[in-house]
Amino acid sequence: MKPRHRRLAIAGGVLAAVGVAAALVLNAFQSNLVFFYSPSQVAAHEAPLERTFRIGGMVQAGTVQRDGTQVSFVVTDTAKAIPVRYEGILPDLFKEGKGVVAQGQLRNGVFVAREVLAKHDENYMPPEAAEAVRRAQQGKLANTLEAAK
Repeated sequence: MKPRHRRLAIAGGVLAAVGVAAALVLNAFQSNLVFFYSPSQVAAHEAPLERTFRIGGMVQAGTVQRDGTQVSFVVTDTAKAIPVRYEGILPDLFKEGKGVVAQGQLRNGVFVAREVLAKHDENYMPPEAAEAVRRAQQGKLANTLEAAK
């Protein structure tokens, strides 16, 4: 093999290896990408059925039910509400009427959470959840004004 052909073969091999590595990294990134949805978006069937995603909003007052380590509650953005089921120990800051983000999958209309995150102080709500609540409240206000006309 001539030196020129050897250099082309090495360059081709390096290029192929870089391409395979880039494809594997992008595939792993795509597999681990988790999107955020509000309860209104989940109720409108915008959330994926077969993939993990995050849902966030407020824990609706009076909906927390505990049975050992199994907990069920309802997450709302003031417009729509989605029931959530979680098995495990909840964060200490988890309370009714406070902000929460849960990660899991939607199964038969119930969000089955694998992880539950609670807000960390009195003024904090995840930006996505705050935006979802704000949009839901604006939608309710617009509907109320339309009904009043």
